[in-house]
Amino acid sequence: MTQPKRLFIKTYGCQMNVHDSERMAAAMGAEGYVQTDSVDDADMVLLNTCHIREKASEKLYSDLGRLKPLKAGRPDLRIGVAGCVAQAEGEEIIRRAPIVDLVVGPQAYHRLPAMVRGEAPAVVTDFPREDKFDHLPPATRRAPTAFLTVQEGCDKFCAFCVVPYTRGAEVSRPAARIVEDARGLVARGVREITLLGQNVNGWHGEDATGRAMGLGHLVRALAEIEGLARIRYTTSHPNDMTDDLIAAHAEVPALMPYLHLPVQSGSNRVLKAMNRRHTAEQYLRLIERIRAARPDILLTSDFITGFPGETDADHAATLELVEAVGFAAAFSFRYSARPGTPAADRPPVPQEIAETRLHELQALLTRQQRAAQEAMVGRTVGVLFEKPGRMGGQMIGKSDYLHSVFVKADNVKVGDLLPVQIVASASNSLQGRLAA
Repeated sequence: MTQPKRLFIKTYGCQMNVHDSERMAAAMGAEGYVQTDSVDDADMVLLNTCHIREKASEKLYSDLGRLKPLKAGRPDLRIGVAGCVAQAEGEEIIRRAPIVDLVVGPQAYHRLPAMVRGEAPAVVTDFPREDKFDHLPPATRRAPTAFLTVQEGCDKFCAFCVVPYTRGAEVSRPAARIVEDARGLVARGVREITLLGQNVNGWHGEDATGRAMGLGHLVRALAEIEGLARIRYTTSHPNDMTDDLIAAHAEVPALMPYLHLPVQSGSNRVLKAMNRRHTAEQYLRLIERIRAARPDILLTSDFITGFPGETDADHAATLELVEAVGFAAAFSFRYSARPGTPAADRPPVPQEIAETRLHELQALLTRQQRAAQEAMVGRTVGVLFEKPGRMGGQMIGKSDYLHSVFVKADNVKVGDLLPVQIVASASNSLQGRLAA
């Protein structure tokens, strides 16, 4: 009997990359590969890269340097680079690191098996016309939660962002295929689906009658699938929060009361320089409309400090916006120039100033996160249990609001969705007990 080959995947970056890695693992599974957690045991190593933050390339070449002795001792080891750094650098990766056997961009993952078999070029970074998801087998991971890509690429061209260049123009997958994929996930035990897209609320399509659909309409269609208890989506742009999508938060019980809605800055001057195409005031009015539709919704966001040209007054405006909204959590970063983006050639804010502003912003966001978690104490929320905890009899799950919740209970199974009373808040999680 032939021994299966072993595949090690390291995933950098966003949830989209996590999902892409799952689909690539499934594609390679059809070629006789099984996943391993040990790079030393692998017959193939795949590095699925992200290009959003600074030094992304350096991190890749550092990892490749650590793989060089392994490759020297095992020349038959296959090493592949996937993802956005692969898209951005292409053949340059193999030139700088000859140990790399193949390079594949994020729109060509379905060609990976043919590349491994030597039936396709060693570098594939084009944007094929076909939908890669039509050629990829479904992810094999059995879990109560799953990602489902509905949209890829972005047409917004924010001045700091490489996504339009590495992921391409916005493309929406057909509604019928999305619903079919969702039914398949539910049939395999999935109870919660997170819809993914670089600009997910820009998704658009048609229903069976040819009528135009937006993401709100798609959410309503998915909510009709028996057994699908929860729906989430990420990442959104404020300009694509339509009336129908906002109404869905009020009218679709399966759509969870949680929304990640990046704003990046509270300064209109900086927002204009970023090419965000909205103002701080427009963002705040949008938040009011969303909260009017779903008063208990928790909001999270993204922020950049030290964007070229940012002043102390601009930074103060960001802090003012954060105070006005009250976020449950947020991702915040010091600006890092990405080669090829419009902002990359602008004079930078001194690093020490950007760092100081980042620390001040993060301190405020941390206070808001703690307040949001402490406000959960005493409430009863739904928790979808995902895995056992480290302590005996402990189970871990996610609340309706995406908080991690620890419960000590011997009769809870993975996949159970149960009411839990929150009894305490820790730094990044909540403690609860099963409600009577």
